[in-house]
Amino acid sequence: MQKDEKLLDKIVSLAKRRGFVFQGSEIYGGFAGMWDYGPYGVALKNNIKNLWWKMFVDARDDVWGIDAAILMPARVWDASGHTGAGFTDPLVECAECKKRFRADHLEDKKKCPECGGMLGEERQFNLMFETRVGALEDSSAVSYLRPETAQGIFVNFKNVVDSVHPKLPFGIAQVGKAFRNEITPRDFIFRIRELEQMEIEYFVKPTDWERVFEEWREATGKWIDALGIDRAHVREVEIGDGDRAHYSKRTIDFEYEYPFGTKELSGLAYRTDYDLSNHTKHSGQDLGYFDEETKERLVPHVIEPSFGVERALLAVLCDAYREEEVNGETRVYLKLPTRLAPVKVMVSPLLKNKPELVAKAREVREAVRKVIPETAWDDNGNVGKRYRRQDEIGTPYCVTVDFDSLEKGDVTVRDRDTMEQVRVPISDLPTYLKEKIEAK
Repeated sequence: MQKDEKLLDKIVSLAKRRGFVFQGSEIYGGFAGMWDYGPYGVALKNNIKNLWWKMFVDARDDVWGIDAAILMPARVWDASGHTGAGFTDPLVECAECKKRFRADHLEDKKKCPECGGMLGEERQFNLMFETRVGALEDSSAVSYLRPETAQGIFVNFKNVVDSVHPKLPFGIAQVGKAFRNEITPRDFIFRIRELEQMEIEYFVKPTDWERVFEEWREATGKWIDALGIDRAHVREVEIGDGDRAHYSKRTIDFEYEYPFGTKELSGLAYRTDYDLSNHTKHSGQDLGYFDEETKERLVPHVIEPSFGVERALLAVLCDAYREEEVNGETRVYLKLPTRLAPVKVMVSPLLKNKPELVAKAREVREAVRKVIPETAWDDNGNVGKRYRRQDEIGTPYCVTVDFDSLEKGDVTVRDRDTMEQVRVPISDLPTYLKEKIEAK
């Protein structure tokens, strides 16, 4: 996939038009770096998160899930290194228009890209959102919206060990919100200030980290396959010294060819014992692990596979977007994997002003919905317009109830990808569609 800003514009337009993604607080002029998710966007997000949880938690015997609080004491972030220089971006400000920019994103670090004015000296800008908890106004009330979900896992390490008694190696997983005060949020939902992460901290013996790192490297590839993303559009990048996060001894980024350039889709990091050791030091609590087999007490090392929900969603939309000429018109559709499609089946009457067709279509929909819950109703406009609308939503199958349905007891089923239409007996329809959906 080549860099194509026009493609991004098309996806942004489709996302707004079809109820996937809206600009945050749009009626007030929008709020930079914030996005709201419409009916189909939230369904797609949930499908991505549920698929991830099934793959990495439900399907494994060595990973447990938690849901930690977003707000934690400032001491947590002191221990993790986020309040120091470890979580900053280089900031420059224009002397003329006073706009601020991330220096490492500029081609000319001396000239303002907006007004041409002179840019000031580069300084480090901490990305955390600061807030206060409780009625006091002193330093004890300072807290932060978490910039990553990982620390909620580390501070609960001892709780999980004491409650479920896992054996090394084991992982703790979490899906949740994180907040980063990006200097210049951009590229639609790629670089944003409120985001959602899917992360695992996988605890291992220090001598096993390289082997386990490779196992999670392979598992990340399988996740990308599960999203329906073409591997030809993904590359692995080894992050060198000086470019890794402050806690990482080794990092691989899985980068996707977005329309605005090849950027990070997910990451795999070897965090050593950095976090558990620092939290032990700052909290006074022993976050070591006692190995019952070897009778050894150790501080586990950590492999971290980290996935961004919004970045995955954007990659899925980009990879699924299709255009083709049909009868002199351009047909746009999302070739989404059926497991991710926000709507699996759409049912409609041929004509919405014919009560007998509407009644039969409602009956058909209810029968299908018992087997396929993500079955929608659409009677807006003529059948052709409904098909085009559902194509853009990514609905794999459309079912139309017509007058033959009343006489012969069958319906038309249209395939999103091929546009082929077949007649299927109503009595067989739920099973037919279920088999089709599971096969795709």
